[in-house]
Amino acid sequence: MAKQSHLFRFTPKGHATLGLIGGASYFLLVEHREHLFQFLPYLILLLCPSMHLFMHHGHSRLHHQSSSSEENEAYRRGCEVGQKNAKDKREC
Repeated sequence: MAKQSHLFRFTPKGHATLGLIGGASYFLLVEHREHLFQFLPYLILLLCPSMHLFMHHGHSRLHHQSSSSEENEAYRRGCEVGQKNAKDKREC
């Protein structure tokens, strides 16, 4: 029998965690709205570095090594054409 991988949110612990997060969010929004909105600008500033950490994961070196040779060849041809065009513009 093959081992099946389950997402965390579909396990009982995941349901409990999501319930706790939902309850805490509701409590913050209902009871502590003033405190939450007071720190909102700082939360937005903290989102910027976290977005860079989590959204740029595809720019790793491993990703570029796994690209096909056709893509690499097209990139080289494009670079050569760009360099040739730059030299032609300088000669004018």
